[in-house]
Amino acid sequence: MKHVSIVVFALIVIFGGSVTAQPFSLPKLNYSYDALEPYIDAQTMEIHYSKHHQGYLNNLNKAVANTNFADWTIEELMLNAEKRSPAVRNNAGGFYNHALFWEILSPNAQKTPKGQLADEINRTFTSLDSLKRLMNNQAATRFGSGWVWLYVNTDKKLAVCSSPNQDNPIMDVMKGNRGIPVLGIDVWEHAYYLKYQNKRGDYLNAIWNVVDWDTVNKKYEAALKDPFLKVIEKNTWEALKNFHAVMAQTFHPMEDGDFNPIRQRSSEMLDKAKLLSTSPAPNSFKTVQITNAIKELVDGAQSLDKLVKKKAKNDKIEASLTKLHDVFHKIQGLCSNEDH
Repeated sequence: MKHVSIVVFALIVIFGGSVTAQPFSLPKLNYSYDALEPYIDAQTMEIHYSKHHQGYLNNLNKAVANTNFADWTIEELMLNAEKRSPAVRNNAGGFYNHALFWEILSPNAQKTPKGQLADEINRTFTSLDSLKRLMNNQAATRFGSGWVWLYVNTDKKLAVCSSPNQDNPIMDVMKGNRGIPVLGIDVWEHAYYLKYQNKRGDYLNAIWNVVDWDTVNKKYEAALKDPFLKVIEKNTWEALKNFHAVMAQTFHPMEDGDFNPIRQRSSEMLDKAKLLSTSPAPNSFKTVQITNAIKELVDGAQSLDKLVKKKAKNDKIEASLTKLHDVFHKIQGLCSNEDH
């Protein structure tokens, strides 16, 4: 899967003749530290970019070094944040969130949205002022540190939410608020404290003067066409993820000649298949093809469970589980295909 919403460069650092690949590097700041004054002061910008953002970058590269996900995109790292280590989750989020933040700020900001984005804002929030009030309220009431987001959800509609720490709507920890961010406002104290002290509301009112709606519009249009939106949508289908977990934990040992996991968990496999068949599917996946494939999955899981209960030989178990595995991957393929 190759998805790049933020340009990620390969960085090679050479120490004493040895070569170490660094997956991510700091995105270029397209304006000087003092360019956003008086709304964001130069000292805050310099510390925020060169210390905080750089720190998330350094810790992220350390966290993914020598792992099996060292070459994953930043979005892929965040997709299953709940399963990642705190170091990966927090630093991947911190790296991504800040890169987006710098992009949507500009000293020559377009102050109002235009075109399709403007129409969608008016349709969803009644007006730009209403959207700003909603985002400011969510930001002001976010306890502790975090972010407020305008994002495109899996139904390709605009939505607003806030998140704690460095979480964002791409992450699976954001239950019910999943999608691709197009505008994010940092409400950690380090984003405003030097100029605004404890007056978060003053910072929130001021920052709209440097939010560039031209950039937000480009991100909105890109998000609507982004195949990663469907990846996120599939990721929200918990029943599919739960079946996948049992499949992975039984099929791969069987490939290595260990049949104990599937013999011990065939009933669980069947239960997960039945739950999948009755669970509410995300809107994009409510198709005849996927419904029929899930029925085929349930039938296959029933056949497999019967074989296990009859203590069938390994070759029959292998054939049945392999067939079931193929059906599951057919469902995965249908969920990834725009046209199903």
